[in-house]
Amino acid sequence: MALIVQKYGGTSMGSPERIKNVARRVARFRAEGHQVVVVVSAMSGETNRLIALAKEIQATPDPRELDVVISTGEQVTIGLLCMALKDAGLQAKSYTGPQVRILTDDAFNKARILSIDEANIRADLDAGQVVVVAGFQGVDEAGNITTLGRGGSDTTGVALAAALKADECQIYTDVDGVYTTDPRIVPEARKLDTVTFEEMLEMASLGSKVLQIRSVEFAGKYKVKLRVLSSFQDEGEGTLITVEEGKNMEQPIISGIAFNRDEAKLTVLGVPDRPGIAYQLLGPIADANIDVDMIIQNVGRDGTTDFSFTVNRPEFEKAKAVLESVRQHIGAREIVGDNKICKVSAVGVGMRSHPGVASQMFRALAEEGINIQMISTSEIKISVVLDEKYLELAVRVLHRSFGLDK
Repeated sequence: MALIVQKYGGTSMGSPERIKNVARRVARFRAEGHQVVVVVSAMSGETNRLIALAKEIQATPDPRELDVVISTGEQVTIGLLCMALKDAGLQAKSYTGPQVRILTDDAFNKARILSIDEANIRADLDAGQVVVVAGFQGVDEAGNITTLGRGGSDTTGVALAAALKADECQIYTDVDGVYTTDPRIVPEARKLDTVTFEEMLEMASLGSKVLQIRSVEFAGKYKVKLRVLSSFQDEGEGTLITVEEGKNMEQPIISGIAFNRDEAKLTVLGVPDRPGIAYQLLGPIADANIDVDMIIQNVGRDGTTDFSFTVNRPEFEKAKAVLESVRQHIGAREIVGDNKICKVSAVGVGMRSHPGVASQMFRALAEEGINIQMISTSEIKISVVLDEKYLELAVRVLHRSFGLDK
């Protein structure tokens, strides 16, 4: 008998029939003698609907009250799934994040999990219950409802698996695993049987929508056995995300091509070239709770330099406003921005032992006339910022160049 945490996304919970299908799947695991904890998202599109509703009331919704509103989507699905499970003859009990006591910090709309009190869940499992938990939400020390940011239900699932020391955490989505790239752009993309946590972490951070980045961080940190599966297929092993690199790690060199359309670039021109200037620029950005990705500072000339960085596109205007507020204080000349860029990345642990990956990538893009605006590298990834109009072409070219379609 194993303890399994299963997470079902919004598409899997998108209608009464699909919820009943989830209940039937859970019932099969219970029939095999496993203990099951189920984490669910809101119905597909529901969170967007709630955000839009809030914006009809208040153009920029109060963060605390917005969390109160958008956390209700998961409260609906946990109740409905428990009803379906009981109708299938199983004992089931639902919990919201605060009821579990998923303790978070107080960063509304993008809170981070601090701890989980799993005692009640363990007691219910020992009593033969299927426990159904609302993903995406928690509670801070003051008792305020918080949410974990978009895709946060994955994080809830993996964090619960870590707290419960589950045998496996299964993430059910509308795809049957992790692919070499998005099959909607490259039909020849292949499903990976296994991928390392390092590679998955890079792919998630670089735009792959299969798993939310914090869920991969949790899984890697606590060695949670993580598997991605389709909720619409009864067969298949999905993709196992593992700490081990394959025995034949040198092939393929690159495991996948990741991309992100959700990018914007800000450049501060004529920045005084003096110690501490990077902090004076990025400190206020961090204080505004804005995530910064790629950073480039040009070589100084005439006592000034240019400083560029990328942010998530929804935070572009907010970040630009922050920079405008500090521009005169630091003596910068001008701030320019571009919210029509994208990021394309090649990811693979084989990069460690194969030189020339960057030159192959740059050559492939150059042959298609695609200009590179920014470059960022790590031990197992190379990322480039491009004009958004080149995204799909770049992904197809790189997928073919690295032989991922074979």
